[in-house]
Amino acid sequence: MSIKNTARLRRAKSTRSHIRVLGVPRLSVLRTGQHIYAQLFTADGGKVIASANTLQADVKEGLKNGKNSDAAAKVGKLIAERAKAAGIEKIAFDRSGYRFHGRIKALAEAAREAGLQF
Repeated sequence: MSIKNTARLRRAKSTRSHIRVLGVPRLSVLRTGQHIYAQLFTADGGKVIASANTLQADVKEGLKNGKNSDAAAKVGKLIAERAKAAGIEKIAFDRSGYRFHGRIKALAEAAREAGLQF
């Protein structure tokens, strides 16, 4: 494993331990070179409540590819809609050790605009 990825996982572990103490559902994000994924976990992390990613047909429509900020914003909006359908309004955002800019920021802002509070 590369040094950069090890450092990212260390930061993610620290964030997740803090979120677990809060006791609210966690919105976790995974960013790859081609796609972006978002999952909403229960407070204890034992169950996935909702998920969205750029591989899904309803997200792919109208996108050139799944690796830009527009795609991330679509995923953020979709995960917020699915969370609200499950009755969840307030969450903790787990950026998985990534810097809060670019695609991660686009996803978070779209989820906020769609009604999630974090």
